[in-house]
Amino acid sequence: MAHYAVLDENNIVTRVFVGKDESSNQDWEHYYSVLYGARCLRTSYNTYLGKHRTKDKLPFRGNYAGRGYYYDDDLDAFIRPQPYPSWTLSTTIFDWVPPKPYPNDNKYYEWDEEVKDWIAS
Repeated sequence: MAHYAVLDENNIVTRVFVGKDESSNQDWEHYYSVLYGARCLRTSYNTYLGKHRTKDKLPFRGNYAGRGYYYDDDLDAFIRPQPYPSWTLSTTIFDWVPPKPYPNDNKYYEWDEEVKDWIAS
């Protein structure tokens, strides 16, 4: 079972659906692109933060695509929306990284963009 993401003209994912496996000689990305009238790319349900959930398999396109995700052609990766303006994109894990790491003290925190720090909740 393969999953596919439909992209709009700005490479934003508008929908994700289950489609045909690419085990045949059919180019399913092209087939679905014609069917939906929009660019359509395969995405891996098992890829997250640049890693495959199974150790023996390679990650595919950075992350499993979701509605609102952006597809970066240069990175060949799906990237979630930027949560805060101060966070920067890591091209290693294909995700947004805060300016300060999350505290490791078993407490719960929320990011405060105004002070650019984690605040205990």
